[in-house]
Amino acid sequence: MQLSVAHPTPPRLPQNQKWWRSAMFTRSLLGLVAVLNGYLIVQMYAQREYLFAMLTLLLVGTGLYLFASRKAYSWRYVYPGLVGMGLFVLFPLFCTIGIAFTNFSAVHQLSFERAQTVLLQRQFQSGNTVNFNLLGSDGHWQLQLQDDAHQQVLLSAPFALDKQPQRLTMVPQTADAGLSKAPLKVITKNRQALGQLTAVMPDGSELVMSSLREFSGIKPLYNLQSDGRGLLNNQTGVLYLPNNATGFYQAVDAKGQWVNDARLSPGYTVNIGWANFLRVLQDKGIQQPFIKIFIWTVLFASLTVLFTLAVGMVLACLVQWQPLKGKAVYRLLLILPYAVPGFISILIFKGLFNQSFGEINMLLQQMFGIKPEWFTNPMLAKAMILIVNVWLGYPYMMILCMGLLKAIPDDLYEASALDGATPGQNFFRITLPLLIKPLTPLLIACFAFNFNNFVLIQLLTNGGPNMLGTSTPAGNTDLLVSYTYRIAFEGSGGQDFGLAAAIATLIFLLVGALAVLNLKASKLSVEQ
Repeated sequence: MQLSVAHPTPPRLPQNQKWWRSAMFTRSLLGLVAVLNGYLIVQMYAQREYLFAMLTLLLVGTGLYLFASRKAYSWRYVYPGLVGMGLFVLFPLFCTIGIAFTNFSAVHQLSFERAQTVLLQRQFQSGNTVNFNLLGSDGHWQLQLQDDAHQQVLLSAPFALDKQPQRLTMVPQTADAGLSKAPLKVITKNRQALGQLTAVMPDGSELVMSSLREFSGIKPLYNLQSDGRGLLNNQTGVLYLPNNATGFYQAVDAKGQWVNDARLSPGYTVNIGWANFLRVLQDKGIQQPFIKIFIWTVLFASLTVLFTLAVGMVLACLVQWQPLKGKAVYRLLLILPYAVPGFISILIFKGLFNQSFGEINMLLQQMFGIKPEWFTNPMLAKAMILIVNVWLGYPYMMILCMGLLKAIPDDLYEASALDGATPGQNFFRITLPLLIKPLTPLLIACFAFNFNNFVLIQLLTNGGPNMLGTSTPAGNTDLLVSYTYRIAFEGSGGQDFGLAAAIATLIFLLVGALAVLNLKASKLSVEQ
């Protein structure tokens, strides 16, 4: 029989004063963060930014719990990384996918409530129009209205032009105010401040500044109906109802039918389901350029990886060649293109390939009598882009291959020399197989980078030459990423962010599928 020995509980030590101060400082700091973020959350909620309010509440609440609780101490080191991934990777991804299912565009940026508020704030001139004078000097102004309809002159109390909304009660002028009239240049200078004035007439009507010399009556252009949704035009008597199919307030006739081409801007954002994706698949003006641009994007990324790898590997083998003298100078010269900022090199090449004054065309004309149309011929434009991109990318591949070449044992080359192998056989039988395996992940990353190489296309050709007969702006040298950008910001019918987000979602799925295929292919090559 074993007896359990009870170990005495050690006496608790008194709290360290330094630790206590540190704990109080931490809790005070957490409390301050909680108060500030609570205020921000309330402001977001008041502005109807419910998504951002909920996101801020979730992130801040989780962070406060982790940093205040001892049980979750280990999660403090993981939390910043998770927040960063959520804010900069997942949140933009989910927002893009969410926008793809809406009609969000340049004319549909507001919520329904905000669009309704903007329309209700519109006014039109109605009623009496009177001439006005501004009397006085800086800091002591009075507004004088000459009401010819009622044969009277009205004067306001003194006020200051401080660009703040002010209501001035106008009363009949009984005697000369003794103040000089401000010249037109003073009125022009203070036009914005005068526009904030509302003159209240003796009969209760209100006038506002309508020109540099007149005040006119105003009325709200639209009145909200009892249903809380319809808007009645007080000037024409036309009734407008929200049309959720188009995201606009649209006029209706006496039979309740929609009146075409009678919409009020701004529109509002509505959920349109799969409409944007169906446009990509069904609209010939979008489908055909999308397929062509997708094929060119894959071809461009693949050829760029192939050519940069070939040039970089050959140059790396040459500068590592033992009999070559001055290898350090050659390495420096060949790496220089990598040291120059890419956008500078692209702009320089844009000038070199200029069809009329570029040095490349001048040289080709003198030698062969030809002047290629680099920027107007689709095939030549694509060839130019590949040439420039290979120039920008080969130093990176050369540096990688130079490092990997040093890892290849010299014994392999010595053994092949005894067997009488040629330099070409050494390259294809020893060098290339030993370089490809460690380079495969980097080649996949290079492919993914060039798949979305927006800067090169934007600075060199801007996607041109343009395709004809398309519903959206599209060019023969556009990549999917630049095509999406042009839809989002250069569309003739307005900036169509919803369609651009749908195409961006498809790009994400395509790139993800290609990445999975490349990873599987690289895994199989490594296993073999």
